Amino acid sequence: MTRAQQIGVVLGLAIVTALTILRASDPGIFKLIRGVTFDEYQRLVPRTFEPMPVRVIDIDETSLREFGQWPWPRDRMALLVDRLSGMGASAIAFDVLFAEPDRLSPRNVVRDVAGVDPSLAEKLPDNDEIFAHSIADKPVVLGFGLSNEGNYRPPVKAGFAFTGESPVSAPPYLGASTPLRPQLEANAAGLGHISLNPGNPSPVVRAVPLFLTDGEQLYPNLAIEALRVAQGASTYVLSGAPDRAGIMTSAKIGDFVVPLTAAGELWLYVSPDRAERYISAGQVLAAEGASPEVAAAIDGSIVFVGTSAAGLQDIRVTALGENVPGVSLHAQAVEQILSGHFLSRPDWADGLEILLIAVLGCLLVVVTTFVSPAVALICGLLITAMALVASWLSFLYAGLLFDPLAPIVSGSIIHFAATSFRILVIDRERRAVRRAFGHYLSPSLLHRIEHTPDALRLGGDDRELTVMFVDVRNFTEISERLAPTDVVAFLNTLLDALSRHVVANEGTLDKFIGDSIMAFWNAPVDVSDHGTKAVRAALAMRETLAELNAGDAFGFGPGQQVGIGIGIHTGLACVGNMGAKTRFNYSAVGDAVNTAARLESCCKEVGFDILISDSTARSLRGMALIEAGAVPLKGKSNRTQILAVVGDERVAVSAEFAALIVVHQQLTGALLSHSKNTRKLIGTAKLRAAQVTDGLAEFYQRISGRTDHFREVPDGFEKSAAD
Repeated sequence: MTRAQQIGVVLGLAIVTALTILRASDPGIFKLIRGVTFDEYQRLVPRTFEPMPVRVIDIDETSLREFGQWPWPRDRMALLVDRLSGMGASAIAFDVLFAEPDRLSPRNVVRDVAGVDPSLAEKLPDNDEIFAHSIADKPVVLGFGLSNEGNYRPPVKAGFAFTGESPVSAPPYLGASTPLRPQLEANAAGLGHISLNPGNPSPVVRAVPLFLTDGEQLYPNLAIEALRVAQGASTYVLSGAPDRAGIMTSAKIGDFVVPLTAAGELWLYVSPDRAERYISAGQVLAAEGASPEVAAAIDGSIVFVGTSAAGLQDIRVTALGENVPGVSLHAQAVEQILSGHFLSRPDWADGLEILLIAVLGCLLVVVTTFVSPAVALICGLLITAMALVASWLSFLYAGLLFDPLAPIVSGSIIHFAATSFRILVIDRERRAVRRAFGHYLSPSLLHRIEHTPDALRLGGDDRELTVMFVDVRNFTEISERLAPTDVVAFLNTLLDALSRHVVANEGTLDKFIGDSIMAFWNAPVDVSDHGTKAVRAALAMRETLAELNAGDAFGFGPGQQVGIGIGIHTGLACVGNMGAKTRFNYSAVGDAVNTAARLESCCKEVGFDILISDSTARSLRGMALIEAGAVPLKGKSNRTQILAVVGDERVAVSAEFAALIVVHQQLTGALLSHSKNTRKLIGTAKLRAAQVTDGLAEFYQRISGRTDHFREVPDGFEKSAAD
């Protein structure tokens, strides 16, 4: 083992130790990621909705429209209980708080009226008494909420028996609760808390605490209290750890055994929200009585009374990402218990995940340090796949929740760190060789050679390219008045600023030839809409040069403007490696390259800075182009149709450009027919052009001397240019 490898192993093991300790501390971000992972499992395979004797009596928008705003008077709640009990409900659980006196009670209303004899109020009915009388001797479970004030705790209607060590300290702590009306509290068959995720900042309800504790007494939640009352059971049988207090493992509620987390929570395995689960309260309270279908659905069912009305703000988020009424989660908890489909996270799950991080981390450190990176990568991918598959199969077939991401993320960090160390230290000789070659080859070509060994052969491929040539105007004059070092500084400033736009628009910089740039698009990789991207690069160069001139970036002083000419042509060219076997360049040759170079030279004659051929123009959509005639190019037997690029799409849709196009078409017609109106039209075109851009003044100044350039314009060319 070399010293570098020894250092790599020590550093790797240190990272493994740190990650193991971090996972053992289980920070909040780990819990959040774990919860989201388990949510995704449920979304892939949610609990199947099965018809169960569980229903939600929904105080929905329809019920509120029919019977008035919430809260309803409690004599109506008494009627609801009587109706449900008469239809054979096995338990009636209210996900509603009855903490305050009924303000709509006739006795309370009259008592608050000034000048009314108090004795009269005592003779009027009290809705709380009516509701209390209604729930007496009926299987009614009332809910209580948690409070941050006072120290009131409700009475417990059931007994508790324990196996193993006492789990009383395991559940979340109940400091105080909202007191119920005394007569309601006394007459209820059961009392249960309605809190779904107390103390949990996550909006997603993933696990419901079935019990709360004040350190001495346990308090059941609404769902299991309804299940107990429905079965006529009197006692909860709780199982704790055999050798450690403060841990819950399961709860027996009548005939049903429910696996719990150590804190007494039930992992919710939810099914998609279904209309079959709900019955509108209005259907139960209908004046003519409930329909036979509603009566049949309620007979023998555990019913939960709650609300889905948005204004009452009892909407929760499930693991499936659905927004559902809170009361439906109580119903789903009972459905889950009745179906026997549970999710559980064993007490030893955390220990197993911590152990996996330590063991697999050490394995990855050794593999990454002593074998090839490819083998190490394969091992890492296998570990990732095995963790995902094992976690998924455990969920799918056993309902067990194991976190696959903590080992995977930790393993990825370890692999990345070990690989980075190997690249930085162990493979430094290889990197030195690469740097040496980097002095001779461009980064893009070096990357191409590294990933494509066949790229080292000579030869090329024919493909359609858009080729651009850029040249500095009056460079000879500029170089004559500058020192050689100043010429180099000038070129570096200018060419660096302009060439960036080639790369930014997915072009390939071929070469710098003195004061010129050659670039092309659509090689070595395919570039969609390459003609448009080349024109965009040219327009960006125009703007950049204007900014450089305005800021005197070249140090020439005010009024000393640098100009460029740009020629762009789209056509077939041969592109590839060209030169000798021992030294070559990746470049393009062919007629398309020659044409682009000739177009750049035409910029001087035409008097405009960006010229494109008609083959490039045909690939553009929406650019502001004007016809510049058909010019003879050196080495070409036929004239080449060219266009001047005035601006981008914003210029093309402007009213000023539309007016210029009209005058320009009239002018080209006049040039073709040698009209006496030509001079006037040139003047008008100059005025119109000045409203669009300053660059067209010289173009129209020279157009009268280029009459012959407009004699071979095909029909419809002006229209296509305007489009």
